[in-house]
Amino acid sequence: MSWFQIPSAAKYGSEMGQGFFSAGFPPGVVVMEANVDIECQREKMQRNESSLDERGMIRQPLLSKNRVNTSSQIAIVGSNVCPIESLDYEIIENDLFKQDWRSRKKVQILQYVTLKWTLALLIGLSTGLVGFFNNLAVENIAGFKLLLTSQLMIQHKYYQAFLAFAGINLVLATCAGVLCAYVAPAAAGSGIPEVKAYLNGIDAHSILAPSTLFVKIFGSILGVAAGFVVGKEGPMVHTGACIANLLGQGGSRKYHLTWKWLRYFKNDRDRRDLITCGAAAGVAAAFRAPVGGVLFALEEAASWWRSALLWRTFFTTAVVAVVLRSLIEFCRSGKCGLFGEGGLIMFDINSSIPDYNMVDLLAVALIGVVGGLLGSLYNYLVDKVLRTYTIINEKGPAFRVFLVVIISLLTSCCAYGIPWFTKCIPCPIGLKVECPTVGRSGSYKYFQCPPGHYNDLASLLLNTNDDTIRSLFSSLYANEFRISTLIVFFISMYTLGIITYGIAIPSGLFIPVILAGASYGRLVGSILVSFSNLNVGLFALLGSASFLGGTMRMTVSLCVILLELTNNLLMLPLMMLVLLISKSVADNFNKGVYDQIVKMKGLPFLEPHPEPYLKQLVAGDVVSGPLISFSGVEKVGNIIHSLRLTSHNGFPVIDEPPFLEAPELCGVVLRSHLIVLLKGKMFTKDKRLTGTEMLQRPPIVGILTRHDFMSEHILGLYPGIDKVK
Repeated sequence: MSWFQIPSAAKYGSEMGQGFFSAGFPPGVVVMEANVDIECQREKMQRNESSLDERGMIRQPLLSKNRVNTSSQIAIVGSNVCPIESLDYEIIENDLFKQDWRSRKKVQILQYVTLKWTLALLIGLSTGLVGFFNNLAVENIAGFKLLLTSQLMIQHKYYQAFLAFAGINLVLATCAGVLCAYVAPAAAGSGIPEVKAYLNGIDAHSILAPSTLFVKIFGSILGVAAGFVVGKEGPMVHTGACIANLLGQGGSRKYHLTWKWLRYFKNDRDRRDLITCGAAAGVAAAFRAPVGGVLFALEEAASWWRSALLWRTFFTTAVVAVVLRSLIEFCRSGKCGLFGEGGLIMFDINSSIPDYNMVDLLAVALIGVVGGLLGSLYNYLVDKVLRTYTIINEKGPAFRVFLVVIISLLTSCCAYGIPWFTKCIPCPIGLKVECPTVGRSGSYKYFQCPPGHYNDLASLLLNTNDDTIRSLFSSLYANEFRISTLIVFFISMYTLGIITYGIAIPSGLFIPVILAGASYGRLVGSILVSFSNLNVGLFALLGSASFLGGTMRMTVSLCVILLELTNNLLMLPLMMLVLLISKSVADNFNKGVYDQIVKMKGLPFLEPHPEPYLKQLVAGDVVSGPLISFSGVEKVGNIIHSLRLTSHNGFPVIDEPPFLEAPELCGVVLRSHLIVLLKGKMFTKDKRLTGTEMLQRPPIVGILTRHDFMSEHILGLYPGIDKVK
């Protein structure tokens, strides 16, 4: 029978609370009997899991190995995944860690800092290039589809035009659905809830894997180009986080893509900082809003924040902005096909100077209230639709693809069929662009109209999302879109946005919400055009802001993102007012859409401010099952059994009499350190140490050396317990 001493346990404090309490494994004490074999111990653990405590509460682990997490990060597409574990966001400052940092030379510290900034640069460059590639691909694929449809309609081949339009959409949608359903189910949805949960400390399965990154990029391109009412902006946040994770962990061992020079960034805290930079870079690449990206990461995504991280994140988004600006200047020469200035949203309404009166302020307040009510209803319906889709998606990948096909056909029929029920209107007088647009995709659709006329509803539905938003934000012609057209378009976008989110494609919520908000904002502006000093384009912008505030419940970051999008700082007071009103109204009904999705997926997210009743609880009130702990001197058999039974990364060390007068929590020992000790066979065959002798014994570090522990922990290369002989 063999024993060894648990070395250098960290002091119990905030590190442990932040570390594995957030994963659903709160502190508790379970004393394991010494003289029982593994099978008896396993039976005892199973009995304890299903037994009732003295208060009549079922004591069962929150996420155990034999319990399938059916509401995981990919519950939307109905997949089963591994149990969720916490990330080590607070480093265990034990003797090994302190000795490692004290022994580092200035050159090594300089290398560490330089590599962090280098990685921030690489994340910005990579995310900027991916964002540009996404927009280039979407604009050219969607542009070709719309151009072909327009040419067939000019030739009065209406059935062929519909078959071409719906057929191309169906092929693109099916490819996106197959990628998500069969290759990387974690890539479905926007990805922002998953990134938010990861930055809170929840390590769910495959949310940042290389396969997820691949499907996120190409699935988003195919889904947006297929005409779905989704955006590529939300998935860009997930894409930036995946890129940062890939660089931060030195590549992927699964695909044999690793770089040893990135060995310093294998710990969870450094990787968390890099993923925060990646999420901010994703927002900057999607909206060309570098400051908005930083504020988005601060307000919505990150749970841990420091001043050093602020500077690094700002540097990353600045790199993204420079990359995008350089590539856009290159495309203006006509070398990017149908891309031009499209895709990378920049709705320049700087020429519109807001001069508002009391009627305008009342109208803005009304828009804020309406946005809050519609936003809360939107979140409620999205939640119901997602739960309904889960029943279908759990039947298998084929059903997920079938659901994608159904929604694609429905979207194509709405986009092509609804404009037939509206009348053509004459082209505005004095336009500098061609109307109706012939021979290319434009803002004034010919559809079935005679010369000199255009179909305003077709101009909104049969267009790319970005061009539609530009048309709604336009203030050149107040009567460009009729009131009936705006009502029909709003109902279409509101409904299609709800039923589309949740199918097996990468889908963002920003663009559907902006489209619906801009339509009812412009509707209010069209009604008040004779009383208001604000033009219809500014009303559309305020409508988008109110709907965004009502659904996502963000204020500062959304305000800055919209101001950077429109390049109009004069709208700041009105933007702040409408966001505050819409958020305040919507908070009375439910939570933000991302918070709802995190909860629905079963991710154990810890809010920054706990509920008041939690202050009256102690650890014993919330413990969900027996917590495995070790003594200062522990049997090797118990260590091996515990490591095989669980996948926990840290275990509390509790000393009891006769070593101490009363049970005392000494600290935490890491799984990697235990495996290193077992691999080195650093144990003895007798248990004769007293408390004084334990303190006087030479530390185990002197036997194995510090490098054996720190390199294994940082690199993450320690073997599994099954491989230790």
